Amino acid sequence: MTIDDRSTTWLNHVEALASASPESPGGLYDLASEIFPICRSITGEGVRLTLAKLASLTSGLEVRAVPSGTQCFDWFVPDEWTIRGAYIIGPSGEKIIDFSDNNLHVVGYSVAVDTVLPLDELQTHLHSIPELPNAIPYVTSYYERTWGFCLTQRQRDTLTPGNYRAVVDSTLAPGVLNYGEIVIAGRSRREILLSTYVCHPSMANNEVSGPVLAAFLARWIERLPSREFSYRILFVPETIGAIAYLSTHRDALRSKVVAGFILTCVGDDRTYSFLPSRLGGTLADRVAEHVLRHHAPSFDRYTFLDRGSDERQYCSPGVDLPVVSMMRSKYSTYPEYHTSLDDLSVISESGFAGAFEAHAKLVLALERNTIYQAVHPCEPQMSRHGLYRTLGTRSRPADTRGMMNLLAYADGSIDLIGIADALGQPVELCDRWARPLLRASLLRVSAAETAAHAS
Repeated sequence: MTIDDRSTTWLNHVEALASASPESPGGLYDLASEIFPICRSITGEGVRLTLAKLASLTSGLEVRAVPSGTQCFDWFVPDEWTIRGAYIIGPSGEKIIDFSDNNLHVVGYSVAVDTVLPLDELQTHLHSIPELPNAIPYVTSYYERTWGFCLTQRQRDTLTPGNYRAVVDSTLAPGVLNYGEIVIAGRSRREILLSTYVCHPSMANNEVSGPVLAAFLARWIERLPSREFSYRILFVPETIGAIAYLSTHRDALRSKVVAGFILTCVGDDRTYSFLPSRLGGTLADRVAEHVLRHHAPSFDRYTFLDRGSDERQYCSPGVDLPVVSMMRSKYSTYPEYHTSLDDLSVISESGFAGAFEAHAKLVLALERNTIYQAVHPCEPQMSRHGLYRTLGTRSRPADTRGMMNLLAYADGSIDLIGIADALGQPVELCDRWARPLLRASLLRVSAAETAAHAS
């Protein structure tokens, strides 16, 4: 029996992946440092500037625009916010808070104001964190028009009675909400979704690590010598951006996406974290857990009740996409979260390198995954195919045993990730065992799987 066409095609694909030279993820930290200071919000020039810098890494990033006032399910795209400056002058004439020092000093989407008011009235517009006295908090008010300033508790404790002048030079006016999109075609129309957000100012792990990793992964995926899946990579403002995208792309995503992943909080090197889809058990859940079990066995496991990013939208009833998050330190669990302390010292080159490796393994696991069918009932005579030594001894080479175990589970109903989990081995090792079996026509790609690949 000779290897059939579908198995030949698949063998060529997985061998091309196996021979691919891995790309060094160097430069992630440098790009994060470059976009860290940009004042981003859910709309505005900061988002456009960030997308432009990310686009310099990959030729395929297209910037889209959704006009203010557009209805997206139960939401409306807000007016565009532009801020030019903001400060508070104290009773002695000194400037005690200045937006130019740190763009977290201003409550996001603050309306324009130029007023003088006493300290007790000013306090109602101030935000600080008593338990983190050196941190400037991140505070926003997107849909209720107000204004405010954020400062450290130490700064706030030094304020003395008197009159203060508060100035916010900003504009709220009809404009657009921007997002970025990359589509990388594969042999199949089935898609892997990667989504990240570009809306938080000056926070390193919570914000810039996600889009930076997404951009580098996009460049790496584009350079793979063979791709089974197509890849859709989104750079959206969190919540409203994902909702706006789903409001026009929901049906297409539901028909194409087989697994999706939120890229956020991937720059530190403290731990790894996994947050599942709403109901669990999807291909995305299975592959992320598989990769983490072998890449970082002590990873922190959460439930969907711990959600807090755009998995809230992608997994919601009526959308129900198979989307999970594979992070380093999960948002809201590390002390610097949503404060000025989440600076460039929180992320590191080693943290980025670990996250890049984990997500690259995730992509390769999906690309290698298929459903195999053993060709012969009972065990084949492996020695006839040059896969087993003819002299019987008490010991058996590990690869031979691995091939025999793979064949024992290849019943045409279990995918390679499932077999790898049953054997307690990484999927890349099981893929290595499968290739000589395919060449020897002892294993074939199942007909049902071939139809799925062609869809």
